[in-house]
Amino acid sequence: MADSRPAAAPLLSPRKKPSAAQYTRSASHAGDELRSFRACLRWMCIDHTDGPRSAGSWAVFFLLAVAAPAAVALALPATAPPRPLDGQVQVSLTLAATLAFLSLCSLLRVGLRRLLCIDRLRHDSDEVRAGYTAQLNRSFRVLACFLAPCSLADAAYKVYWYWAAAPFRSPWWNAAACALEAASWVYRTAVFFMICVLFRVICYLQVLRMVGFAREFGRFADVAVVLEHHRRIRDQLRRISHRYRRFIIFCLVLVTASQFSALLATTRPHARINIATAGELALCSVSLVAGLLVCLHSAAKITHKTQAITSVAAAWHADATIHAFDNDLEDPDPALPAATGYLAPANAYRVAPGEESDSYGDDDDAMSEGSIDDSKLVPFQVNNMSFQKRQALVNYLENNRAGITVYGFVVDRTWLHALFMIEFSLVMWLLGKTVGIS
Repeated sequence: MADSRPAAAPLLSPRKKPSAAQYTRSASHAGDELRSFRACLRWMCIDHTDGPRSAGSWAVFFLLAVAAPAAVALALPATAPPRPLDGQVQVSLTLAATLAFLSLCSLLRVGLRRLLCIDRLRHDSDEVRAGYTAQLNRSFRVLACFLAPCSLADAAYKVYWYWAAAPFRSPWWNAAACALEAASWVYRTAVFFMICVLFRVICYLQVLRMVGFAREFGRFADVAVVLEHHRRIRDQLRRISHRYRRFIIFCLVLVTASQFSALLATTRPHARINIATAGELALCSVSLVAGLLVCLHSAAKITHKTQAITSVAAAWHADATIHAFDNDLEDPDPALPAATGYLAPANAYRVAPGEESDSYGDDDDAMSEGSIDDSKLVPFQVNNMSFQKRQALVNYLENNRAGITVYGFVVDRTWLHALFMIEFSLVMWLLGKTVGIS
C-alpha cells in the first residue's frame, strides 16, 4: 500500500522566484535537515516538546547526573582503595551538566528552528544556506570528536580501576558499578558538549552571513540595502548574546573554580598524584576547558568578523570614490565602474569638457547660456549626496560595532586578553601559596 502522506519540502530549499510564501515562517516536519538534531536530543533525553517527554528528560537527568555517582560513592566499601579526588570530579561534572541541561531547557523553549536561526535564512543567499546545511551535518562529527576521546579514556580508566582494585567481592557488582559510572560520565559530558556545539553552529551561520555581507561592497550595492543587512545581523547577534550570556558567564565561573580547586588539590603538600588518583581529574579538566574554549573561540570569531566589516566598508568607500573621479563621463573607461548612482564623477565640480568659459572674453551671452544649460553640467549634487551616504555608512559602522556580548562586554581579543591575564594572575598567586622552594 503506497504512502499517501505528502512529501515534505526540505527545510533549506533553494531560493526560487520571490513569492509571499517564501518569506513566511516554514513549518517543521520530521524529514527536514533538523531531524538529526531532534534524534540526538531525543536519545540524550533532552526532549521538551511535550509534558511526558519533558518529565522523562528530567528523570533521566536526575538518575544519571545525580543519583548514579552518589549511589556508587555510597556503595563502595570502606576497604576499597581511596580516590581522594573523585568527589571533586563528580561535583564538577554534575554542576557542568546541570548548567548545560538548564540552559538547554531554557533555549529550547523558543523551538529548535528559532534557536538555530533557520527562519532567518529566508533573507540570505543560496550560498549561505548551503554552507549552513553542511555545517549542520558536520556539527555531529565535531561533537563526536570532543566526546569520543574523553569517553573512551574515562571508560578505560574505570575498567582499569575496577579490575585492579576490585572493591566488591562479586565481579558482577564491579561490572555494574563500572558501567553505571561510565554511563553517567558520558551523559554529563555529552550534555555539556551539546550546548557548546549548538553555540558554535549558530556562530558559524553569522560568519557565513558576514562573508556574504562583505561581498556586497564589491558589487556596489545600495547603501540602504547594506545598512538594512547590517542592522539585521546586529539584531540577530543581540538575540544570540541575550540567550547565551548566562551560560557563558556561569560556565566561565564554574570552569575557573573547578580548575583552581584541581590545582590546589594537586599542589598541596603530601598529595598523592598518579594515574590512579588523578587520571580522572585530568580528563574532567580537559573536557570542561575544551567546552569553554569552543564557546569563547566561536564568540570571538564572529565578533571579529563583524568588526572587520568597518575596514571593508572604508576600503569600499575609498575605492568607489577614487574610481569615480578617474572615470570621466564624457570619455568613460570600460575597465572602471560606471559613474552612476552614488559614485561621484571626475567632473562633478566643474563645467563639462569643451565648454570652459574664457575669463578674458566679453561673450556674456555664452557665459549666461553655460550657467543655465543643465545638459552641459554634471549633476554633482546627486553624486555628492551619494558620497555623503557612503561616508555616513562608514561612520555608522565605526560607531556601532556588533558582536557577541556578555552583559555589555564585547567578547573580542581584548576581552580574552584581559581574561587571560586575570586567570594567569590568580594561578600565579595560588602557586605562590602552595608551592615553595626550600
